[in-house]
Amino acid sequence: MKQGDIGFSLANRAQTVEWKSLQHLASEKYRKIWRPHPPNRPLEKSPKPESVKKQRNLARTCVHEVAVPTGYTSTKDDSVHGTLSNPVYNGKVAKTYPFNLDPFQEISVACLERNESVLVSAHTSAGKTAVAEYAIAMAFREKQRVIYTSPLKALSNQKYRELSQEFSDVGLMTGDVTLSPNASCLVMTTEILRGMLYRGSEVLKEVAWVIFDEIHYMKDRERGVVWEESIIFLPPAIKMVFLSATMSNATEFAEWICFLHKQPCHVVYTDFRPTPLQHYVFPMGGSGLYLVVDENEQFKEDNFMKLQDTFVKQKKQGVGSRIENAKASGRIAKGGTASGGSDIYKIVKVCILLFSVVFFVIVFFIIPLLIVL
Repeated sequence: MKQGDIGFSLANRAQTVEWKSLQHLASEKYRKIWRPHPPNRPLEKSPKPESVKKQRNLARTCVHEVAVPTGYTSTKDDSVHGTLSNPVYNGKVAKTYPFNLDPFQEISVACLERNESVLVSAHTSAGKTAVAEYAIAMAFREKQRVIYTSPLKALSNQKYRELSQEFSDVGLMTGDVTLSPNASCLVMTTEILRGMLYRGSEVLKEVAWVIFDEIHYMKDRERGVVWEESIIFLPPAIKMVFLSATMSNATEFAEWICFLHKQPCHVVYTDFRPTPLQHYVFPMGGSGLYLVVDENEQFKEDNFMKLQDTFVKQKKQGVGSRIENAKASGRIAKGGTASGGSDIYKIVKVCILLFSVVFFVIVFFIIPLLIVL
């Protein structure tokens, strides 16, 4: 398993899962379905290898795959929902948006309308929340309950405020506060959901969808087991929406879900990054910021050469060695000031001093006084 992969346990997946694509009758191997780019923004006929990713970003293309249990047969109307390998939705939508959905959002919505689990993998600010909101709107339309989980209390509080502005019946459950626990949409931390599963909460009997935000937290060595157990213990009737940043083993994760719950699991992935990403370098010694890669993924060679010159000058002046020596001598202390050490160290010193004073008073004053009396 490579670094950055989501970890989980899986056995005999090859015998229990088959992948379907547009050519699934020809082969059962993994296949990627690339959605066509908009006709008014065609790709070049022979793009250079280094520019392929950039062109995919500009075209807002996406990849769709689906893991299907062996022997599974869909009962959906193809004219309304499309097929497993090419999901589309032509019915009445549960929620409308004031903007045009990107291809990965359209495909994700079509998967939700098929009442099937989906993993949405996209960069930050790409629009994954729109997919989660549609799942909530679907649950409200069908008079069902939905759970939205996040890894942090602060993020749960933020999502509660955002969803409360969009929907009327939203509750919050964290380790610190509980608001409207009987609401149709419950926002909670993943640990709260696992606790409900441990207790066999009656709430889960009314839940149709569970949304796992930031599912890539599952690779965390300490807390990843919380997501793994929550997914394993969920009733098979509950469908899941997984929201994640880009990850390398999304298809393997979908196989695992398919193996556990014996239900299809779609994977929708996009490289599109709507928020410009710039790479800066801040050299040690405080000589300024250097932009080395701009928002168009262009490498700034001039700035990089200036950065190299800065490193050479610092090496000649011994800036790096002086900083390392200052750290070693304690003049630059992590979590404290340069002269007085850390706050924790000061607290420990005060506690030791107080203990010494109390011990001195007991031994030399209180005990002799008790003996005399």
